[in-house]
Parts: sequence; C-alpha cells; structure tokens
Amino acid sequence: MGSEGHARGGTAYRRLTLAMLFAGFSTFSLLYSVQPLLPLFADQYLLSAAGGSLAVSLATGPLAVGILVAGAVSDRVGRRPLMVWAMIAAGALTLAAAAAPGWGALLAFRLLTGVALAGVPAVAMAYVAEEVDAASVGAAMGLYIAGSALGGMGGRLVASLVADLAGWRWALAVVGLLGLAMGEAFRRLAPPSRRFARSALPPHVVLAQTKRLFADAALPLLYAEAFLLMGIFVTIYNYAGFRLLAPPYALSQAAVGAVFLLYLLGSASSAWFGGLAGRIGRRRIFWVPIAIAIAGTALTLARPLGVFVAGIGVVTIGFFGAHSIASAWVGRRATGQRGQAAALYLFFYYLGSSVLGSAGGVAWSRYGWAGVAGFCLVAGVVALILGLVLRGVPPLIVEPPPGASIPEA
Repeated sequence: MGSEGHARGGTAYRRLTLAMLFAGFSTFSLLYSVQPLLPLFADQYLLSAAGGSLAVSLATGPLAVGILVAGAVSDRVGRRPLMVWAMIAAGALTLAAAAAPGWGALLAFRLLTGVALAGVPAVAMAYVAEEVDAASVGAAMGLYIAGSALGGMGGRLVASLVADLAGWRWALAVVGLLGLAMGEAFRRLAPPSRRFARSALPPHVVLAQTKRLFADAALPLLYAEAFLLMGIFVTIYNYAGFRLLAPPYALSQAAVGAVFLLYLLGSASSAWFGGLAGRIGRRRIFWVPIAIAIAGTALTLARPLGVFVAGIGVVTIGFFGAHSIASAWVGRRATGQRGQAAALYLFFYYLGSSVLGSAGGVAWSRYGWAGVAGFCLVAGVVALILGLVLRGVPPLIVEPPPGASIPEA
C-alpha cells in the first residue's frame, strides 16, 4: 500500500486509462446491444413488446443486485482480477446467446451476462482510486465514463447494422466477439494492482452504514431519482424501435439503429450540466434537465418522424444531464461512505431500467406509443416533484482543505 499511484503521463497510467476505456465500452455494449433487437425477438418468438423487453430487463435486474455483492467480492479477490473475469465471461455468454436454441435459453444467457457484468461498474472507481495518484483520478475515470457512453451507443449501432444484414444471431455474435477482444485487451493493458489490500467488513457494519445512508435527507431521494430517470430513458429507447419499424414509418433495422447516435447529445449534455451544477449549485439546476426530459417525452407524441426523433434527442439530453448531477451529488453527500453510497445509487439505477423498462412494454401493448409516453410522463412528473423537494434539503457542510472555500453537499 505504500507505493505511489500511477501519475498522468507515465506508461502505466496510459495503459490503465486505455484499459478503462475498453472496460466502459465493453460493459455497456454487451449490456444494451440487444435493445434495438427487441422487435426481432418479439417477431421470431411471437412475444409481446413487454415479453421481448425481458432480454434487457433480465440482464439489468441481476446487474443491479450483483453490484451490491461485487464490491465485497473484490475486497477479497482484488479489483483487477474481478474485472478481467467479468468482461471475458460476459463476452462469452453473449456469444453463447447468439446460438441459444430458444427464447428461454437466450434469457438465461442474458441473466448470466448481467450477473457477470456487475463486476465492472461495481469496482471500476475503486480500482482507479487505488492505482492512480489523486490528481489524475478524475481524468482516468473520465475515460471510463466516455467508454461507457461510446459502448452504449456503439453496441446498439453495431447490433442494428449487423442484424439488418445477417439477422440478430450474427449481431449478438459480433458483439460477443468484440466483448471478448476488449476483455483480453483489458487483461493485457491494465497494470497489476500495487496498492490493493484485502479487506472485508463484517455484515453488521455494512448494515449499520446502509442505515446511516438512508437516514440522510437527500440520498434516498437521489436513489429514487436514479430509479425513475433510468426507467424513463430505457423505456423510451426500448419501444422506439417498435414504433419506427411499424407503419407509417416502416424504417429498416439499420435506420432504427442510427437513432442511437443521439447518445452523442447525451455525452455533451452530461459534461455541460455537470459544469453548470458546479458553478451555480446542484439544488438550483437539478430540476431543469428533468423538465427537459419531460418536454422531450411530450414531443415524441407527435406524428412527424423528425419531431419524434427530436423528442428522443431531447429526452437523451435531459436524462444524461440529470444523471451527471445526481451521481456526483451522491458522492458529495455520502462523504466517508462514498463507495457504498455509489453502489446503492447504481442498484436503483439499474433496477429502474429493469422494472420500469418492462412495465413500459405493458403500456405499449395496451395503448401503443401514447401509452409509453404517458407512462414516462407520469414517472417524469414524480421525478420533477422529487427534484423540487431536493431544493429544500439543507446542505451538509463539508470540511474544506486549508484556504479553500466551503463546498456544499
């Protein structure tokens, strides 16, 4: 534990940051590459939209639960070994899903993929924080987050393009092979841990810490926001493909995949709102991207294709802006229990993807896109109310370094 962390500019630092870029890309491409394929699953296996959405929900749900466990596992086996195993296992399981003999087998492989992938987001921050010097942690994590955004977009886009040419099985096979290649690249690039020390907190200590987090005035509201906002975002993207493939649009699978290029707006929004929140305060600004997401959802009710796609883009801007503020707020608010607080935030984040993402399919089956948009509007209004409540939560005063201004949490 006495060795210094890798500093920016060094060879080990460059290797680690490139490895983290691959880790982020691989995780989110493997997790969400099936999203544009949901209509194809529904057609082949004679499923409702809600039934087809299980290919996403049965991965994100176990991922949510796995995140709560993976951190403790990494305390015993190490961060890097767990991440290597997670990435390679998830790639292999996605490749296996491409050859699944039926719908039940495909869902089983997706569930196991979610369990395996929990080993990456749960420990990525801890690995970087242990191995990189304090001044360079932000830049290293920035590349991981950038890789996550690119993977979320790229995995969906690649799957759509390949499915349009050769069907969904080849689409999953290509994504699985890419995941295996990135897992191997991570294994080769990521420097061995030098500052990791095995540790394990007794269960009663973990429980006591969890109770303290939920006793905070802001954190439970931020966890609820993660559940609602991610649920809205995934629901919109889950069922947009069903609408775009059907009349009156009748787009090709490749054209539907191109919609995921709107993720680029989300990357820009995340950085812009994060900086804005730092300048004028999280409480003052947090409700704004939520309101933007609600406005975007309302826009998707319009019939013209351009307005519908623009609405999805506006939802993307609002979601990423709100997520960037909320996730940073959790870290500031938790002070000494940041790792556990972040794990709980991710738990509710992916739980919202699983639960609300599937529930939105029921709305689609019964009422079409009007049902999906109405469902998301209700969730958005609840999220907006909670955001306004958060404005009134008294800030914690965090002790600053000598000579620095006093930040609020």
